[in-house]
Amino acid sequence: MPHCELSYSSDLDIDAKAILSEVEACILRHDDGAGVTKGRAYPAPVFHHTHLKASVALLAKPHRNAAFTAALQKDLVDLIAARLPRPCWLSVDITYSSQTYHTEFLE
Repeated sequence: MPHCELSYSSDLDIDAKAILSEVEACILRHDDGAGVTKGRAYPAPVFHHTHLKASVALLAKPHRNAAFTAALQKDLVDLIAARLPRPCWLSVDITYSSQTYHTEFLE
């Protein structure tokens, strides 16, 4: 199950929920077995320079290689950039969780 965290300067007038939804759809276009993406958004009331950082974490799997990561990152940058006002710094970080990462849905 992927995760996406948006950290951004609070001067940005963005629809964080829509961005998180689009990130999930983008991940699924690249890997239809990825499942839902847990998303969170954190506007920062104290900041230096207008910016947004998207941190995306996925489980490491054989098909999620360098080519997969590069293609996913390009698409994530494009879709998030389309929703940001200018001027604005944008960072997108894709990481892979370690083998000790555990997740489950508790009912």
